[in-house]
Amino acid sequence: MDDRLDGKRILLIKQSSLGDVIHALPVAHALKRCAPSCRIGWVVEAAFASLVARDPAVDEVYPIHVPSTSDPDATRGAYFRACTATIGVLARLRAAFRQAPYDWVLDLHASFRSGLFALMNPGGVRVGFGDARELNTLFQHRLLTVASGPMHAVDKNLLFCSFFGCSAREEDLYLVTDRNDEDQAEAFLRASGIGPEQRFVYVNPAARWQSKFWIASRWSALCDLLESAGVRTVFGGSPGDRAHIETIVTDMRHEPAVAAGRLSLMASAALMKKAAAYVGVDTGPMHMAAMAGTPVVALFGPTHPERVGPYGMHNAVIQAEGLDCLCCRKRVCAQQRCMEGITVERVYDRVMTLIGEVTPR
Repeated sequence: MDDRLDGKRILLIKQSSLGDVIHALPVAHALKRCAPSCRIGWVVEAAFASLVARDPAVDEVYPIHVPSTSDPDATRGAYFRACTATIGVLARLRAAFRQAPYDWVLDLHASFRSGLFALMNPGGVRVGFGDARELNTLFQHRLLTVASGPMHAVDKNLLFCSFFGCSAREEDLYLVTDRNDEDQAEAFLRASGIGPEQRFVYVNPAARWQSKFWIASRWSALCDLLESAGVRTVFGGSPGDRAHIETIVTDMRHEPAVAAGRLSLMASAALMKKAAAYVGVDTGPMHMAAMAGTPVVALFGPTHPERVGPYGMHNAVIQAEGLDCLCCRKRVCAQQRCMEGITVERVYDRVMTLIGEVTPR
C-alpha cells in the first residue's frame, strides 16, 4: 500500500459523460482496494450521481449541473447558461471543500472547467494528464505522462493508480446496483412475460451522434432473428429514444419488450446485468453493460474502438470492412457508409456466439 494514500482524502473530478464516468470507476475501486483507509470524493453531473453514490468505494458525492454546450440538442444561449451555472458550482464546491479539504485532487476530466473545480479545494496536490487540453495542465502540480498512440480511456485513467503504485486488477472492473434497482428490473421482466430462465438480449439502438445510427430496418431484422431463435429482445434507452425505437418495433414480426424511458439509470444497469448479451452502437449504456460484466456486441463507425470500445475480454466490436473513412469523428454524415457496411448476419452471428449458442438462421 502506498503511504501517500493511507488515511488520505482523495477527490476525483470526472463529471460527465455517462461513458466517461463509467471509465473512471476502476480508479476509485483500485485506490480503495490498495488503501482501504482512504476517503474518496467525486465531483459528478447530477444525472450520473446515482452511478457513483451506490458504489461503496466512493465516500462523498458532489452532484453538480452545468448545461452541455457540445450536445447536438444544445440551444442558443447554451454557453451563457453554462458559464452562469459554472460560477454557482464553483461557489458551492468551495464551501464544501473548505469544511473538508482533500489531500489529493485527481482531475480525470482534463478540461478548463474541471481545472477550476480542482482549484476550489484549499491546499492539496492536484494531478492531471500531461496531454490535457484547454490549459488544464496549468492547474496541476503533477502531470502524468501519457504514451503516444491509441490508448483505451480506462487504461489512460488507470495511470492515476500507477502514479500511486497501485496496480489495477480485473476485480476492479465492476458496476454497483442495489436491491431496489434489481427489484425494478425484475418487475419489468415479469410484466413483459420474460421469466427467470428466459434468455434475452438488451438492445440499445440510439446515440447522440447521427453518424452512429445503424439502419432501423436492420435492427428490426436482427431482433426478429433473435426472437425466432428463442432469445427475447429488450429495447433500452431514454425517453427521447422511444420514437426511434417505435420505428424499429413497428417493422418487426415479433413483439419485443421496450424498457426505454420506463426505468431509472441504475435499474437499467440492473436489467443489463441480467441480459445474456448487449448489442448497441457506441454510447454510454454500452460502457455500462461492459463494466457490469455483460457480453457486448458494439457497432462502430465514426469513433475509435481502440479508445472507447467496450472494455473487457468478453466483448466484440463490429465495423464495416474496406473503408478509409472509419473513425472520422464526424457527428453528422450524409453517407454513413461505415454503418451501412455492417450487415444483419454479422451482428446476429456475433451475438449468438457470445451467448454460447449459434443457431442456424
